[in-house]
Amino acid sequence: MPRIDPAPIPAPPAAGVGTGSARGFPWRDDGLPGATVSYDITTGEVAMSTTQVQSSDMSVPAGVANLDMKVEVIVIPVADVDRAKQFYARLGWRLDATPPTVVQFTPPGSSCSVQFGATLTTAPPGSGKGYLIVSDILAVRDTLVAAGVEVSEVFHPSAEGPVNGVDPEHRSYFSRATFSDPDGNVWLLQEVTTRLPGRIDSGMTSFGSANDLAGALVRAARAHGEHEKRIGEADANWPAWYAEYMVAEQAGTQLPS
Repeated sequence: MPRIDPAPIPAPPAAGVGTGSARGFPWRDDGLPGATVSYDITTGEVAMSTTQVQSSDMSVPAGVANLDMKVEVIVIPVADVDRAKQFYARLGWRLDATPPTVVQFTPPGSSCSVQFGATLTTAPPGSGKGYLIVSDILAVRDTLVAAGVEVSEVFHPSAEGPVNGVDPEHRSYFSRATFSDPDGNVWLLQEVTTRLPGRIDSGMTSFGSANDLAGALVRAARAHGEHEKRIGEADANWPAWYAEYMVAEQAGTQLPS
């Protein structure tokens, strides 16, 4: 899998109101599949190469690849627990039952939770960074801004650096926006509707929320409309076509024509 130089990039223009602040965020390999990209912060230039780094280049001990391990909790460092609790509640994240010294929130549709507390980590407040995957970044940004959260404008990478606006081709991993909590921990919103190949087991298709499922159905309906135009007639077997499309889209495999 290609890797991206983790040098920070300039933050896109911020918009909205609230106690959070929009900040820059390093590019990931997901954003520009098939190429290694390095960003020169002094010149604003992006250098690209097609050097591939395959997973087969790494030695994996026997049996380790079959271990079932799931990321359950990420700890973020905060200076004011009560202030952070108010902020994450405003995002609409679920407050979970925990011991008194731990605060845990879970974003809607996420299997991974976020914890913070006075004694959970010695990391400096504001040094945390995370990605939040969404299916409609414009709708999510509008909702967060309406809730009083300061979110950057949506932007996407290009050869000239970050450019305002959604990716013109609406490619997964490309359209992004950033916001931070009151301590400065950064969250990057990233629109993903089709996973890169190998990221999702096609035999384990699932949707984390009703909104994710509804979005997938809408995209399948649009694609199926084009399918019916191509075949020149109504497709009576549309449920099977929808299912095949939605599984392939999530797994990043070949979509039905």
